[in-house]
Amino acid sequence: MAGMEWIISFAVVVPFVLALVVAVSDRRSAIDRQARRLAAVERKLDLIMDHLDVREPEPTLPGPVWEELVAGRKIQAIKKYREATGAGLKEAKDAVELVARQRGLE
Repeated sequence: MAGMEWIISFAVVVPFVLALVVAVSDRRSAIDRQARRLAAVERKLDLIMDHLDVREPEPTLPGPVWEELVAGRKIQAIKKYREATGAGLKEAKDAVELVARQRGLE
């Protein structure tokens, strides 16, 4: 009798797990499609900006942020940027990394 219960449990669980795997796979492929579309739009926008000779404005860095960046302490520079501007983590990271790239401080 125990063997029969195991088979019934297995027959119930396997379709559920397969449905879950399919659902996760579909979601992941949708996210991948969105990421590819976003990358294509960004490439097109970059081309348009280059064609029009439009440059993204350089963020200005407060003195303490600049000092940390020049000293090679990027994480500290990001923290100081957030403290000085109230920016979120991503915005601060992007701003500090942009200036570091532009100034050859990477």
